[in-house]
Amino acid sequence: MRYNGIPYYGTILILTSIVLWGCPKKSEITASPEAQKEQVTSPVAETGKDGKSVSPPGSSQEAKERAMATGGGLQPIYFDYNKSFVRDDAKSVMKKNVEWLKSNPKAKIKIEGNCDERGTAEYNQALGQRRSVSAKKYLTEMGIDSSRISLISFGKEKPVCTESTESCWQKNRRDDFVAVSP
Repeated sequence: MRYNGIPYYGTILILTSIVLWGCPKKSEITASPEAQKEQVTSPVAETGKDGKSVSPPGSSQEAKERAMATGGGLQPIYFDYNKSFVRDDAKSVMKKNVEWLKSNPKAKIKIEGNCDERGTAEYNQALGQRRSVSAKKYLTEMGIDSSRISLISFGKEKPVCTESTESCWQKNRRDDFVAVSP
């Protein structure tokens, strides 16, 4: 069978090669979130009797809880909808995280990329990964050795707030920085 003078099977082979060659490689994903949920300690916001989050992002209570859960000085950063770049308002938080890492030179961290509930699981998994990669890039540009940083994306699997509102979604679009054993 021929298609425009090229054997049909040859066309399929060429197209398959182009598609596979252009697919991004999976980099720095240590394991699936399901496999690590039991092993990873992650900061979680308090919830009331109705299951709603009690502390808004950036509140002093939430910051204290996250600081305790992440090793004393690491703070989460938040992202805009469908974005993975480190926002200007998150840069001061990132600088504090860099200071903590520099004052604890043997500490290793895991950056956990998270998303809100909108979008497919696959899309949010990839977006969470891009967010964690973006944060890692920022930390390494500030002088932190990349071998001290591991990444994981939880996509929309670890919400800190479960309401379907913009203020709740904002809390879930985040990177958590978790100190791990060396």
